[in-house]
Amino acid sequence: MGRKKLEIKPIENKSSRQVTFSKRRNGLIEKARQLSVLCDASVALLVVSASRKLYSFSSGDNLVKILDRYGKQHGDDLKALDRQSKALDSGSHHELLELVESKLEESNVDNVSVGSLVQLEEHLENALSVTRARKTELMLKLVENLKEKEKLLEEENHVLASQMEKSNLVRAEADNMEVSPGQISDINLLVTLPLLN
Repeated sequence: MGRKKLEIKPIENKSSRQVTFSKRRNGLIEKARQLSVLCDASVALLVVSASRKLYSFSSGDNLVKILDRYGKQHGDDLKALDRQSKALDSGSHHELLELVESKLEESNVDNVSVGSLVQLEEHLENALSVTRARKTELMLKLVENLKEKEKLLEEENHVLASQMEKSNLVRAEADNMEVSPGQISDINLLVTLPLLN
């Protein structure tokens, strides 16, 4: 007999909750260990209970090394998000280009400080970063739409191919049998009716 499907909701009974937490925590740690062994992956697992007790597991590398690698990798992501938000705060790209033009006019070039140019460069890099991110997002959406269209066309092609195959089988059967011209037109009518649907 199979297991009863458990509805995922908070467990009200405190002792049942603790037992479930302990069993599932151990199961999760076992799955993390298996993932590490099977896939030769560095796995770090942190679990904090409702009583604020910390449980950890790491395989391969030291837990601190894995967390440092995570921080370094996602630190870059956070910096990129920060740049995007700063670029959005700095106004539209059009306004930014107008600012660059006004700063770099020939009569005004001597009055521009290095700090101002560095800040201007950062604004331009941020705007470029946001533009590239938006372009990538649009390209991914376009690729996704094209894949959906491809799938629909493949399905349509499959349906048409099966209809052609049925039509060819009926014609082959009609050729093998001696059939009067009136019966052939009836057979053709039967073949074309599914094609019209």
